[in-house]
Amino acid sequence: MNTDTVMPTAQRGRGVLEGAFALLDALRRNDDEAGVTELALACGVPKGTVHRLLDQLVAVGAVERTGSRYRVGPQLYRLGQAWEPHPGLRPAARPAVQRLRAATGASVVLAVLREDMAITVSSASGELEPLLPVRDGIAFHLDTAAGKALRGPLRGGAVLDREDVMDGVCCAALPVRSPDGRTVAALAALVPAGRRLDALAHAVADAGAAITRALARGGARRPVPPTAPVL
Repeated sequence: MNTDTVMPTAQRGRGVLEGAFALLDALRRNDDEAGVTELALACGVPKGTVHRLLDQLVAVGAVERTGSRYRVGPQLYRLGQAWEPHPGLRPAARPAVQRLRAATGASVVLAVLREDMAITVSSASGELEPLLPVRDGIAFHLDTAAGKALRGPLRGGAVLDREDVMDGVCCAALPVRSPDGRTVAALAALVPAGRRLDALAHAVADAGAAITRALARGGARRPVPPTAPVL
C-alpha cells in the first residue's frame, strides 16, 4: 500500500470533519442564523471553504439555508436527541422534570458533567422566562448550584443559590443518583428572588428520587416509530 497517497487523504478527511464541526458549533453559539462572512470570521476559515462546507451540510440536512442565512438543521437535531449521557436518563427524567415545573412554577434543568462544563439534557421553562430562558444543550460553568451538585459529594442537603450567580434569580440543586449510588446528573429549579428555597429544595429532592426510581425500573421506554411504507 502506498502510504504517501493514503495519509494525505486521511488528513484531508479529518480537516473537512473538523471544519464542518467548527461551523456547526459556530451556528450553535449564534443561537439563530448566520451568514457566510460571520461564520468565516468566527471559525478563521476562508469564505470559499465555508461555502463549500455549508453546501455539503445542507445536502445532508445538518444545516438549512434561508436566503443567504444558515442555521442548524433538523437532521442534526434528530441525531442529538439520540445521545444518552447515562442509559435511560433522559426518558426517566422527563416526567419528573415536567411535574417539578408544574408543582413549583420554577424553570427546571437536568444537567450532566462533561469535562469542565455542565450540559443541560432536559429542561422545562418556568416563571423566569424570558429573563432566564432554559433549553436543552446549554453548557455552563460549574460555579452554579447545578455545577456544584454535579461535583458532589454533598453534605447538608441541597446547594442553594440566593442570587449568587445572577441578580433576581435563586436556585436549589441536588445530585441525581443511579440505583448504585453514583451521581449521574444534577437537578436544579430556578425561581425569582423572594421564594422560599427550603420548600423548593424538598420538591427538587422528591423529583430527583423519582428519577432514580425510574432508572431502577429501566427508564421509560420510547416506542420505536413504525417504518414508513415505500411507495
